Amino acid sequence: MAAFMARTQLPGTCPTRKFVSAGSKSFARAAAPVRPAVPAAFGSVAGSSNAAPMFVKPAFQSNKPVKRAHVPAPVPAAADSSAPAPEPKRFLGYTALTWSKILPLGFMFFCILFNYTILRDTKDVLVVTAPGSGAEIIPFLKTWVNLPMAIGFTILYAKLANVLSTEALFYTCIIPFIVFFGCFAGLMYPLRDVLHPTVFCQNLLEQVGERFTGPIAILRNWTFCLFYVMAELWGSVVVSVLFWGFANQITTVEEASQFYPLFGLGANVALIFSGQAVKYFSVLRADLPPEVDGWGMSLNGLMGMVVIGGLLITATYWALQRFVVPQVGQLRASKKKKKAKMTVTESFKFLAASPYIRDMAMLVVAYGISINLVEVTWKSKIKAQYPNPNDYSYFMGNFSTATGAVTFIMMILSRMIFKNFGWGVAALITPTVLLLTGVFFFGLVLFSEPLTPTLAALGATPLFAAVIVGAAQNVFSKSAKYSLFDPCKEMAYIPLDDEVKTKGKAAIDVICNPLGKSGGALIQQFMIIGFGSLAASTPYLGAILFSIVFLWIGAARSLNTQFVALQKEREVEEAAYLAEEAAAKENPPPASA
Repeated sequence: MAAFMARTQLPGTCPTRKFVSAGSKSFARAAAPVRPAVPAAFGSVAGSSNAAPMFVKPAFQSNKPVKRAHVPAPVPAAADSSAPAPEPKRFLGYTALTWSKILPLGFMFFCILFNYTILRDTKDVLVVTAPGSGAEIIPFLKTWVNLPMAIGFTILYAKLANVLSTEALFYTCIIPFIVFFGCFAGLMYPLRDVLHPTVFCQNLLEQVGERFTGPIAILRNWTFCLFYVMAELWGSVVVSVLFWGFANQITTVEEASQFYPLFGLGANVALIFSGQAVKYFSVLRADLPPEVDGWGMSLNGLMGMVVIGGLLITATYWALQRFVVPQVGQLRASKKKKKAKMTVTESFKFLAASPYIRDMAMLVVAYGISINLVEVTWKSKIKAQYPNPNDYSYFMGNFSTATGAVTFIMMILSRMIFKNFGWGVAALITPTVLLLTGVFFFGLVLFSEPLTPTLAALGATPLFAAVIVGAAQNVFSKSAKYSLFDPCKEMAYIPLDDEVKTKGKAAIDVICNPLGKSGGALIQQFMIIGFGSLAASTPYLGAILFSIVFLWIGAARSLNTQFVALQKEREVEEAAYLAEEAAAKENPPPASA
């Protein structure tokens, strides 16, 4: 074949001829390592060292070997264990995961507190201004209706927590509230004359006497009282258990110390909006003709906003469960230790034996007793000053707006307090504020007669002054609660184990919160029975208030010591876990054959 190719190529006309004349020398160059080797069967005739190769190089190309750029093969990132992991992008100092948690949680808290403010103002108007009722009904309601329902809910919640997922438990708890408030405005209130046993209760009151006015008023206006209890449970269940329990599960202590106080900024904007909404419907009622049920129209509007807010809360929670919780779960899954779930009885025994939980319970009970001792006395003064439901509701709308504005400022200050002074100082501010403002309120009530000429010179009566000072006391106390007390309480749950966190929170917030209010109500009931009236028992209520506040301060100091120690323990565990993860990356286990 080589001889045939040599004969058919003319000298000087074919570059192959010129290349062939180079003989085996150029062939040897063609076999340089930079060019892939060609099998002999394709390069020449076997056994002929001078045969022409089948694949030839054109004459215009260089005979030098071609240098090709060396491209190394990609190395997997896991192979370089010493290289640091890339830092996630941050906005205003926080990662996208943090913002994806904080912003929806803030919106949820806005809607929850918007609803709670409307419900809180509405429940007071319904119960205090109901036929045959007054502010004296509130202690009986909190003791004999609210507290048993709160205990029943806690037992049911503890059982459901053992059989339902976290997401299903949330929906199971919040949906009945939404349905009830919608049905109350649409069905129960329009049918109140049919549902309320007015004639029976009037006859019963004539037989047993005036001293049983409170219990009989509960039976006479039972739908209003049920609304009152459901509104109270909204604050305990939805605000404390569902929202804060969920927030504590997906946030860290560092995130909580920075953002929990700021949750109140948006939430107290909700206070301002909801207060204005209550005022708007109060004015709307005043402009309607007498034959139109203005209060019924107001309830439809207010409860419509509550239902919409509840649906927005549920939708936001659903979105967080779908898009954010899986990312948080991946970060924490390997650090969780599985523990056997406790029964309801075992849970309560365990919680009762924990000094940490006992101190937290003391904080909640002390706040409930303290604020209740002041509130009931104050609300009796409000009813005396504003006997008309429209005027009463209008005043409460102004009160909510003022509370929101002051709390907004306190929220900004609270972030600096947490940063510069820590948890312990922040936890002591609320009882201190309540103690100081309580001194002014009870002092004005007790010494109203000597102060009458001074108040008259200022154009005010002792009753009106007591209403205003009591409102200021409640504004500052509640603003301290929302901006400092609540964030402190919720941060204290974060270092606890998941089951202790879930069931302990349910026990403290759902039982201890109404227990504190019921404890204050029981104290007032005994005082009224012993001294004949609420006004006559005021000095003793003031002394009891100051004693409870001092116990509260002692429990806050004890809890601060335990919280700091537990937080340090969790930080050590976190550091050990990160060290194990780093060691596992540096020394990966050998691959199985």
